Amino acid sequence: MPEVIPDPPVVVDGIGMLCVRLLIKLRGVVAETEPGTVVQVLTTDPAAPIDLPSWCHLTGHEYLGLVEENSERAVHAVRVVAGARRTRPDRPWHLDRDSG
Repeated sequence: MPEVIPDPPVVVDGIGMLCVRLLIKLRGVVAETEPGTVVQVLTTDPAAPIDLPSWCHLTGHEYLGLVEENSERAVHAVRVVAGARRTRPDRPWHLDRDSG
């Protein structure tokens, strides 16, 4: 039986970005990603450990936590959830009116 090779991880590179720009980028990636997919979020913003779980709570995606941290960056994991609420493209802290 052939070895099963997992799909490469979906990565959002937010290094050097403040969380607002990072969340706009994450929002776009999540919108095009299948439910159940784990997205790795690379960040240098010290607010990310607060902002990422808050955004997940707002939208319904699952924040899996900090995966790795070193002096250069942190890696957080988010699982994409089917039926999550969408946010506005330009304002990731505001729900899209059509999202419920």
